[in-house]
Order: sequence, then structure tokens, then C-alpha cells
Amino acid sequence: MTRIFDNDLDTSFGTRAIHAGQRPEPLAGAIMTPVYLTSTYVHDAFGQHKGYEYARSKNPTREALERNVAALEGARHGFAFASGTACVDSMMKLFKAGDHVICGENVYGGTFRLFDRLLKNLGLCFSYVDTRDPERIAEAWMPNTVALLAETPTNPLMRLTDIAAAAEIAHGHNALLIFDNTFATPFFQRPFEFGADIVFHSTTKYLNGHSDMIGGIALVQDDALAERLQFIQNAAGAVPGPFDCWLALRGTKTLHLRMPRHDSNGRRVATFLAELVGEENVIYPGLESHPQHELAKRQMTGFGGMISVELGTRERAGEVLNRTRIFSLAESLGGVESLISHPASMTHASVPPERRAQLGITEGLIRLSCGVEDVEDLLADVQQAFS
Repeated sequence: MTRIFDNDLDTSFGTRAIHAGQRPEPLAGAIMTPVYLTSTYVHDAFGQHKGYEYARSKNPTREALERNVAALEGARHGFAFASGTACVDSMMKLFKAGDHVICGENVYGGTFRLFDRLLKNLGLCFSYVDTRDPERIAEAWMPNTVALLAETPTNPLMRLTDIAAAAEIAHGHNALLIFDNTFATPFFQRPFEFGADIVFHSTTKYLNGHSDMIGGIALVQDDALAERLQFIQNAAGAVPGPFDCWLALRGTKTLHLRMPRHDSNGRRVATFLAELVGEENVIYPGLESHPQHELAKRQMTGFGGMISVELGTRERAGEVLNRTRIFSLAESLGGVESLISHPASMTHASVPPERRAQLGITEGLIRLSCGVEDVEDLLADVQQAFS
């Protein structure tokens, strides 16, 4: 029997999520990809092997995950890493000392820390720009600029970048356009369709969806760029273990089932919060009050489960954070369970206070990750915590 799929893009998203990149295990026909717990592979004879020599270079479980997510993003190649930050670090090895990278000013705090505290000491140059405005992107360009890296929506301010406009600018300068698609996932946003060159994720979040592993993945279309990334993945060695890959692959099989629930819960909670604390204090791309709501509708098919709320003071934020019962106070996001966090002291604590203030990441800002629980229970939790 011939089975689909590797990267068969003619099938629907849900079918690809379940099947793409996976083949029945050849020994017994197991339908689930095995966890290949091995560090090396036996050669058939001198100079003859099955395509696998050492597990840092290739692992069948990791390859299945890479093919699967590539199919979901509409990419040709995928490269999995040990964490989202390891993924970003490895991508930056595409460049050399003296190269300039334009970065969205409101990126994940760990990305800023990596760039500002480590990579700039190795000779890479970074400029931080409000990528909501294409003119600011264009103005930041320098003769040595090699890439633009941004998140859309951003963490935690839910700001959007017009991907097509950014692509026009970057490609006009023969530079790479790199987008973090973690918040939206390929279910709601496909940056390659708007001109992105590299799309990456923290697989820890929605792709895995169960808060039980750490990982990252980069997806590319161009074969030559893929060859360079594959070399970096092997040479630098920041690869995930096979069990983490298996967990993420388990998660992607239900991505098309989970994301609509995250989205519907997010919309309901955001609307409820807007009535409770004022729509000017609730940041969610799905609300008409969001200044980039129309852009969100153009380049996204859903708005997801991430919401930020401005409560004015650290004390007020602390009261809410301590009172929630279903929303658990914890870092991270994108799991089936609902989480609540304080970006200034948690996800963005590594960003200097003056920079946080400039961006609008205040001591009164909190961030909610709406899970897939029954929405009436989430609304009741929000009601009692925010009252």
C-alpha cells in the first residue's frame, strides 16, 4: 500500500497536521513515528549506510517533525532546534561580524537578551525598530543590513507587522525577511505567502500545545538557504532530543482542533475584559478597537488566544495575578491550559526598565494565554479576579 504524505500541499491543513512527513515504521508498521533513542547508526558495510551516521546530524524522529511543520507552513525544508532561542541563535550564524540586522523593537525578551548581551559582542549589529510602520523599517536600512527579523503579533504588546510591505523593503535590498510566527501559528497565518524567507517558531508553545517540552524550528523555501541552515544545525549542534521531537509531533496532530478553540476563547475573554476594564486597556488584534485590526483581518485568518491588559499599577496587576483560579500564574503560553503572567518581571525581565517603559511594557501590564477550557469557566475566573 502506498501512503501519503511528505510535504503534500494538496491536502487540507488537518490532514497534513496528522500525516505529513511521517511514514509507517518499517519493522512492524507502527503508525506512530517511533522515538529513535540512539546516538549512532550501524553501517551496512564500509562506505555504505542508510543515510544516517550520527544523531546530531540526523534523527528519524526529528526529521518527521521537521517535514511535518514544513508542510503546515507551506515550506520545503524544516530544521528543529533545542529551543526557540537556540533557533534564533543558529539563524544568526547565517551572518558574520559587521553585518547589520533590523529587529522589531517589541520581540520576546530572550531574543533581545541574546542580541544585546551576546551576539553584538561577536560583531553583529542590531537596530530596534517599530515595524508597525514600513517607513521606519526603510529608514533604518544601512549598506550592511542583511536581514529584518520581527514577530507578528508581538509579545506582549500584540503589535502587527505588514508582512508583504516588509518583504518588499527587504527584498528590494537583497536581504532576508525572518518572521516569528509563534503566536499565530500556521493555522492562522502563513508568512511565506506574503514574502517571508524564513519562518520560525518556539515549538514549546502552540505547535506542541501541552506545556511538556522545549524546542524551536525554522522553516525555509529556498534550497540554497536550507543547505546553509542544515550545515549550521549540524556544525553548531543545538538540536533537540528525539523525545522532545516526538512530543511536538504529537502536538501538531491536534493543532487544527486546538487553535479554533484558543481563538474563540480569546475573542470571548477579550470582549468580556473590554467591557470590564475598558477597551482602551485591552490589547487583542481581534477587537475592532485594536489600531491594526484591519491588517490582522488581511493577513490572519484568526486572532488566537493571546491577550494583554493594562491595569495601571504593579499593585493592581499583582491583585489580579494572585486571584485567578483557572488562569495559572506562569511563564510561557500556547498550552491547552490557560496561563497568566506579568511580562515586566517574567518574560521581559531581561529588558532594561527604561527600554520596557519606552515600549509600553509597564508594571501594570499582564498577559493572558487563553487555553481550551470551557469558556464560561474562563469568564467566571476573569470576572472574580478583575472585579
